[in-house]
Amino acid sequence: MMTFDWLHIIGTSPTMLCLLACSVLTTGVVIERLHYYWKRRGNPDETLATAMTRVRAGEIKEAIWSCRNAKSPMGVVSAHVLELRGVPAHEVEEKLQISLSEQKLLLERNLGFLGTMAGAAPLIGLLGTVWGIMRAFHDMAVAGSSSPSVVAAGIAEALITTATGLVVAVPALMLYNHFARQMNVMLTVAENHARSLRAAAGDHPTNGRAAVETPAESRRSAAAPVGVRA
Repeated sequence: MMTFDWLHIIGTSPTMLCLLACSVLTTGVVIERLHYYWKRRGNPDETLATAMTRVRAGEIKEAIWSCRNAKSPMGVVSAHVLELRGVPAHEVEEKLQISLSEQKLLLERNLGFLGTMAGAAPLIGLLGTVWGIMRAFHDMAVAGSSSPSVVAAGIAEALITTATGLVVAVPALMLYNHFARQMNVMLTVAENHARSLRAAAGDHPTNGRAAVETPAESRRSAAAPVGVRA
């Protein structure tokens, strides 16, 4: 039974060295992303329920504080929206999109590398296989023999690079899709919850203890005419 000398293959094949480096980098990115998504998972529904209760009680400052202390992206986005009471709707919408974009940049960091590895690793492995087969046929020409046993070992070693490339690419592709879906879910939930809180804050004025008066509200109050008793 033929066995492979993996250290010899890795040491003599630049393609295998490249794939080994890709696998190490991919593993590092996956661990970093798993840790980051674990920290940001939070419980957006619970945060929404707490903030909604305080908004309906007119406690806007407390609602913003609850959102700020949430781990999920929904907390940051909702806090930015709640701070814009009295601002025109188009400005609120612009701020909402900016906040969502900021969270998206944080969530999708390094995901492009995983997508690149999913597409590039099989091609690197295929390059190594083609190069190995060329070497095997060259060895056959030098030996002056067309016997399959002369080139069998060389071709077998050449095919290892393709297998290694697939081993790197398949997990990278699966994890890339997993992270991309999780990111989309987080951002969608953040946008929906932020809009719900914005609508609730617009329907319920703040109480005296936690009132937050915006510059726009101050100008409207100063310009409002004073009623005259009949």
